[in-house]
Amino acid sequence: MDVTIRGRNVEVSDGLRATAEEKVSRLSRHLDGWEHAEIHFSEEKNPRISAKEVCEVTVWGHGHVIRAKAASSDAFASVDRVIDKLEHQMEKLKSRLQSRTHPRRPVDSGHQDRQPPGDERDAEVDTNESRIVKSKRFDIKPMTPEEAALHMDMLGHDFYFFTNADTGVAAVVYRRHDGDVGLIDAN
Repeated sequence: MDVTIRGRNVEVSDGLRATAEEKVSRLSRHLDGWEHAEIHFSEEKNPRISAKEVCEVTVWGHGHVIRAKAASSDAFASVDRVIDKLEHQMEKLKSRLQSRTHPRRPVDSGHQDRQPPGDERDAEVDTNESRIVKSKRFDIKPMTPEEAALHMDMLGHDFYFFTNADTGVAAVVYRRHDGDVGLIDAN
């Protein structure tokens, strides 16, 4: 796995660099085929934040991107936390990939609470896999991103899907963690 390490307004020591690279490289034991990883170190400048050392890792492979971010008072502890998060996400991805290629069949345990024959829609619910539980359809009128952000605020949502009047394609405005609004617009 190709690993790139960067520090944003912080000096990354050789020991931290070696530790981070070694731990991220070991992630391939969970699922082979990860091609590239980027590790970004930064430091929070706010004196009220005790967890100043931030580590963010992005890993590419299998047509997927996995990202995790962790903060701690020590950069080495931040690396350990972010590795734990990535391991959890990789195990989740691995189980999803396996369930697609090897669908599990319900085991006949002999209990009387079985479903009647022919009604196997909900025979097994996998708690690790997300499923769509609600679907909505609505008409979309063209509007500017500013109008869409206003609608998003009026509805109290974190995002708003609309047709961009400037480009004529589908777009999304969303509330960022820093309180600002972001725009995702198709080409």
